[in-house]
Formats: sequence, C-alpha cells, structure tokens
Amino acid sequence: MNSMEMKHVTAFGYELIRDHILSAIVGKNEEDILYWCGKEIARKFPLLELEEVTAFFEEASWGTLELTKTSKAEAIYTLTGDPDIIKFDQRCFRLESGFLAEQNQKYNGYLTECYEIVDTKKNVVQFQVKWDLKDPIHQD
Repeated sequence: MNSMEMKHVTAFGYELIRDHILSAIVGKNEEDILYWCGKEIARKFPLLELEEVTAFFEEASWGTLELTKTSKAEAIYTLTGDPDIIKFDQRCFRLESGFLAEQNQKYNGYLTECYEIVDTKKNVVQFQVKWDLKDPIHQD
C-alpha cells in the first residue's frame, strides 16, 4: 500500500470507540466533554474554507452534512447517513456540535454555539449554529 492510499476503519471499530469506550470513560459528563472535544478537533484541524466542513464530516465518517439554511446570525446544517453506522437512536452528537461551533466561530468572528435536534424517525440530525453579533471574539 503506498502512502496515498487511505486505510478505513470498520463501522464496528468506530462504534466500539465512539459509542462504548468514550461513554464508559467520560460517564455522566459525556455531552459536555464531547462538545469541548469537538471544539478542540476543530482547532487541531482548521479548515481553509467553511464550505469544507461537509467534506470533513464525510472523511471522519460522521455522516453526510448539508448546509440547509443561513442567516445573519445563524446556520442550520442537516446530518444524514446510514442509520446502522450513525446510530441516530443511540448516539450523542455533541462532538459534531462542538466541531461546527468552533469552525463557524473561526469564520464569523463572533462567539458561537451549536445545538442539535435528533429526529430518530427520519434518521436525521439538525444542527443549529448561532452566533452573537454583539459578542465578537479576539483571534490571535
């Protein structure tokens, strides 16, 4: 295998780490810790353009992300994918929320938060990213 070929993690391997090991380690603080981990991942893997966020989700095996709505102080993303892999009915999506909050904050320059709404009947997650136009951040 040459250096240009990517090795793929199986869905089972990903599920073991994401849905079982992480929750066992972080316990009742899973949602908060995953959110801050998502923000840290965004800092470690800054995107050149905000539009690259959809490709990042695909490469990270987080699912198919689509920007479905934008306004002056908000963006709505929709996450879909194979329900057997993404586990819409079992998984916490705070990691993805933190990642989206941090990437959007980097590009909009305002304090940004992200909240998710999981629809287990439709196997979709809607991420509502909001920023406060009265609260600019100072980037180094």
